[in-house]
Amino acid sequence: MTIFSLFTHFRTNFFFIVMSAIIFVSNLPAHDFGYPNPKRVDQHDEYFGTTVTDSYRWMETNGTPELTAWINTENQLTEKYLNTIPFRNQIRKRLTEVVNYPKYSLPWNRSGKRFFFKNDGLQNQSVLYVLDAPAAKSRVLLDPNKLSEDGTVSLQRAVVSKDGVYLAYSLARSGSDWNEINVLKIDSGEKLPDQLHWVKFSDIAWHGNGFYYSCYDAPPEGEKLTAKNENHKIFFHQLGTDQKNDLLIREDREHPLRNRNAITDLEQRYLFVYENESTYGNTLEFKNLTQSDTTFQTIADDFCSEQEVVTVLGDTFYLLTDRNASNKRLVAVNPAKPQPEYWIDIIPESDSLLQSVDCVGGKFIVTYLKDAANIVYVYDAGGKKLREIELPTLGIAGFSGDKNETEFFQSFTSYLYPTVIYRCDIESGECSELFPSGIDFNSENYVTERVWYENSAGKKVPMFLTHKKGILRNGNNPVLLYGYGGFNISVRPAFSPYRLPFLERGGIFAHVVLRGGGEYGEEWHQAGTKLQKQNVFDDFVAAAKFLIKEQYTAPQKLAIQGGSNGGLLVGAAVTQQPELFKAAVIQVGVLDMLRYHKFTIGWAWATDYGTSEDNKEMFEYLFRYSPLHNIKSGVEYPAILVTTSDHDDRVVPAHSFKFTAEMQAKTSSKNPALIRIETKAGHGAGKPVSKQIEESADIWTFIMAQLGMEL
Repeated sequence: MTIFSLFTHFRTNFFFIVMSAIIFVSNLPAHDFGYPNPKRVDQHDEYFGTTVTDSYRWMETNGTPELTAWINTENQLTEKYLNTIPFRNQIRKRLTEVVNYPKYSLPWNRSGKRFFFKNDGLQNQSVLYVLDAPAAKSRVLLDPNKLSEDGTVSLQRAVVSKDGVYLAYSLARSGSDWNEINVLKIDSGEKLPDQLHWVKFSDIAWHGNGFYYSCYDAPPEGEKLTAKNENHKIFFHQLGTDQKNDLLIREDREHPLRNRNAITDLEQRYLFVYENESTYGNTLEFKNLTQSDTTFQTIADDFCSEQEVVTVLGDTFYLLTDRNASNKRLVAVNPAKPQPEYWIDIIPESDSLLQSVDCVGGKFIVTYLKDAANIVYVYDAGGKKLREIELPTLGIAGFSGDKNETEFFQSFTSYLYPTVIYRCDIESGECSELFPSGIDFNSENYVTERVWYENSAGKKVPMFLTHKKGILRNGNNPVLLYGYGGFNISVRPAFSPYRLPFLERGGIFAHVVLRGGGEYGEEWHQAGTKLQKQNVFDDFVAAAKFLIKEQYTAPQKLAIQGGSNGGLLVGAAVTQQPELFKAAVIQVGVLDMLRYHKFTIGWAWATDYGTSEDNKEMFEYLFRYSPLHNIKSGVEYPAILVTTSDHDDRVVPAHSFKFTAEMQAKTSSKNPALIRIETKAGHGAGKPVSKQIEESADIWTFIMAQLGMEL
């Protein structure tokens, strides 16, 4: 569950308006914001003898006239407030300028063809291109911008058949997690009549002239964005047939709260099926597709570890796993004896997190995460280290390649290093720029520091600070502190053009490593889950206090931001330590910790959070930090901007609605408490560039005004 990252480039020439007077927050409208007064219902729930009031329960039902009226009023209120800030249009204009440059994905090869995504600059969606031969000129294969007038239809997944004849691709509409799968012929671009519906959280795994996919039953009428997702199934679809005739491969009605996915190896000899009950831990089974009478065999049969199939070489499976290895290891598995006790270490666990493994030309490209930045090595198939792949600076690398080819592709990015794509040779190690960064950005004017703060457990951990060179540590710098801390997801030091207005005007972007993430392996992750979730919030507060103590900033100059699970982080921080921050931006946040598991895929987050129905201890723990339930009357809270979207079916917008209504009713602060509700958008994936620019402009306008920054 993670929030979607923004594009990763910007350029430097900044046209700005010199205003006759510096605009400070104190000059803005102070307190009479005209908040609406939504109805409060007499809703009370009993949890292990404790009565909990849920006055805005009615906001959980989408599309009612009353909720629609409240949303319209709130959006008008936010728009009115943002329009009082003189530099709003200038920020929007600047963002439009810096986003407008070509951006490329990692290419991949299949059957003599090369595929890649490109966005010319301001296209709402990236376009899929193909080179039909190495020396051919690229051509457009699929342009999702032509599928809707406003760019709200996005291409989520594109998978080429083994023979390079077909492309199966999934589309999402208005940001929803619901997908539909379509198929086209690559040479002609002809779209086939095949169309599959109610697909969600699904791979596309080709086998011959068909593919495996995962889906749910159709949800009840009017509840497709809120209904609990249950009974995930795997089907096989044969091209040219109707979906109703697809072959059911796997379902489990006795365990409706499990998800399952299918993949095939490159030669399509084996079918692998993953099953999970949450965001961590999976089972793994396989079936030999070359033998018609074989059944599935088990590789791992519990949910206590994670297994990922890296490749199949000969008759050996290679898995990346954290089983008995918090920092992960690469193991070889014999299909005749696939159980864990027979696994053989190829690359054992080390002190650094083994983040990913890619097989190219029969060798392994092994990417480690060391103190939240990548280090990369090449190993042979037996586990012997051959060489290091040198990276330009602290940052993150990505790779794509084929086990039967020596050519591979590499990407690299960092906070001050726009994404570059290289074409490389696994044997010689030689690399050349395939898609250089097309952005005119002078990173020499800026610097990223990896500083070490002491978290709430007394451990020194990294925090990345990006800012102009030569700043003074005088306690007066505007700082945005950003964190996540959950679901084994690691801080990624990536470049983003959307931060440029803040950095250019003297801001410090602080990205912090927190327990609950994946930076230091599974033990680090577990230290921020369930009855230890408060550790994440305490670490975040410790980072804020470090920035204040070390004179980078002061509370009146400190803003915080987070999305999804990071929205929970920010919501907990402002309700627990409101005096520590001047402003907070909560994006698509999980804010009602007592009911999150009752909607769509929320039940899958229980391994990180626990649920209010588990037991009394778990309920009481959740109740103590749940942001919605810890807003107190008469408290002076920081300025708050909540953002959500009407089609978010990952973290349903009711979280944001109820939190905002409660905050507006109880805060005694002269600071605004506002909500921005996007239409025809979801949790973040596939959001059109135009909407990203508009949303980012409003967020930076809000933050910079609250921190007293000039433009």
